[in-house]
Amino acid sequence: MKTLIKDGMIVTSEHEFKGDILIEGTKIEAIGRDLRVEADEVINAEGMYILPGGVDQHAHFSFEFMGERTKGFETTNSAIIGGTTTVIEFVNQEQGKGLVETVEDYNKEWVEGISMVDYSFHPVITNPTEETFKDIKNLPEAGYPSVKLFMAYKGQFFHSDDEAVTNALLEAKDAGVTVMVHAENADLIELMQKKAIAEGNTNPYYHALTRPPIVETEATERAINLARFAEAPIYIVHVTTKGAVDAIKKAKEEGLPVFGETCTQYLLLDKEYLAKDNFEGANFVCSPALRDKDDQEYLWKSLKDGWLNAVSSDHCSFTTEQKKMGLDDFRKIPNGSPGLENRLPMLWTYGVETGKITRPELVEYYAASPARNNGIDHKKGYLAPGYDADIVIYNPHVKKKVKLEDSLNGVDFTIYEGFDQVGECDAVFLRGTQVVKDAKYIGEQGQGHFVKGKPFGTAFR
Repeated sequence: MKTLIKDGMIVTSEHEFKGDILIEGTKIEAIGRDLRVEADEVINAEGMYILPGGVDQHAHFSFEFMGERTKGFETTNSAIIGGTTTVIEFVNQEQGKGLVETVEDYNKEWVEGISMVDYSFHPVITNPTEETFKDIKNLPEAGYPSVKLFMAYKGQFFHSDDEAVTNALLEAKDAGVTVMVHAENADLIELMQKKAIAEGNTNPYYHALTRPPIVETEATERAINLARFAEAPIYIVHVTTKGAVDAIKKAKEEGLPVFGETCTQYLLLDKEYLAKDNFEGANFVCSPALRDKDDQEYLWKSLKDGWLNAVSSDHCSFTTEQKKMGLDDFRKIPNGSPGLENRLPMLWTYGVETGKITRPELVEYYAASPARNNGIDHKKGYLAPGYDADIVIYNPHVKKKVKLEDSLNGVDFTIYEGFDQVGECDAVFLRGTQVVKDAKYIGEQGQGHFVKGKPFGTAFR
């Protein structure tokens, strides 16, 4: 089966030009101007932009919080409709199991035959034993070239202390495994939360007030120093605030292999959303917390300047009913919000259309760099012959509002409700098969494949 996409504006992370793309089977066969080839199907992309399928390196389809679980891979059509064709899922290590065993069991039970996107995994250390740390060297062979630790959430089973982070860094560096950390000071958060509750301050807004920027800045600086001690690379996930960016910037200027991402919500939303009436603010409870408008602008600038190298969604779909666990105590509100389907349209609308980023920069942050970070850039994140034919045809002429009724995220709210949106994914191909047509999902459950990542990603290069 050959498909020819003609006369679109092809956008890569380096440049853009009007041209054609030939798909043969599951791969991109050729790219160029005025390709003269026979094809089974010809798609006219005049006036459209042709982008590589997005790679979201930060998703939670298995996250559990106080016994509540997010919506799973049965909702990954929400990724496809938003132009993301590969997601990388965080999987918490199960007690009594190693990192590799945990992920492989999780894949068989929750992902394989269900996912509608291609996928890979980040194991999360929850049992910081010598045996667990030794298992890190086995991750590359299994295709999982990263591992994550939570410095936040004191008292939760997935919290890691400095010793655990350091041991992971020491074991990972020779194996080419990228250590990722959620950097927040768990002790300071607990101190402030206890004080807020004692004073009767229980509503969602206090989630932000008890996780101020300093808790992220301090933990980011500490994580960098642990990596300095271990002489190892480190990746800081979901950076939200100026202080954390500046810590990364300072380290990079010193020549240290320190990298970081931000997320769509931190570029567009501020902490005042948590003050919404009737407990609606709970829908915006995520960690780190939403910040101030000044932080948003600084994050956009940091992307432009190269201090951060990716924009993820931190997709984490809890329902409003699940959020109500915290009606009388904000600490019990499940942390996280959906957002996978909105990542590309929001970056286009509020980044490209406003001049904050260029189209090639958008491709870099949402596809190419996440692919490199996670060792899947041999197949994903790029438009080039030999790569998987993961392709988005983006129609920039559509103007609409984000509405829940258009969402496929599987829950009863979207945090971008009412936002202006410029453009939409008119067509999406996953490994050469069209899964979105006329902006409607037409794919099948279980069409997603596991993507084996290679070690020594961006943080080692």
